[in-house]
Amino acid sequence: MAKVKVPRKNVMMDMTAMCDVGFLLLTFFILTTSFKPDEPITVDTPTSTSKFQLPENDVILIQVNSEGKIFFGIDGQPNRAAVLDKISQKYGMKFTDKEKYDFSLLSTIGMPMSGIKAFLQKEPFERKIIKQPGIPADSTGNELYDWLAFARTTNPRARIAVKGDRSSHYEVMKNVIGTLQAQNVNRFNLVTGLEAGTK
Repeated sequence: MAKVKVPRKNVMMDMTAMCDVGFLLLTFFILTTSFKPDEPITVDTPTSTSKFQLPENDVILIQVNSEGKIFFGIDGQPNRAAVLDKISQKYGMKFTDKEKYDFSLLSTIGMPMSGIKAFLQKEPFERKIIKQPGIPADSTGNELYDWLAFARTTNPRARIAVKGDRSSHYEVMKNVIGTLQAQNVNRFNLVTGLEAGTK
């Protein structure tokens, strides 16, 4: 005797709730993401097997690009504004509130003190085009020493990291490390990339 086939019914699934959850998650991730700020230089770091990562906060970063130009950065807008206040007092410079605010938005600076005021008076899109000459760190006018000293007094808990390009000049790195040692900073991190194949 032949079996009777039971007709299959299509199951209706309401996807409205699933779409709502998906869009809520997407909105949450977009709103809570902190975007990486624009950096005026690119640094091609050497590789190592170390997996240690710098913390997000409390970092003083000294960068050296392939041309040997030195850039300085400290995290946090209030810290950057405080460092600018202190260093401007030493050099006898006055900055407007707008210039201080604009400086606090910069992740790194690579201008000598003589050019910072003119640099900050430019519009943000113009600043991106300007090729910054780097902070002097030689024996005749070591402005990096002052930036570092004021950053350390502003945030004493900050870790100091040096991010040097793999093709940067040895003399420049020697001056940077000499500046650190002149302030009795003998513990600092060298930022490197992770070697391929390292687990």
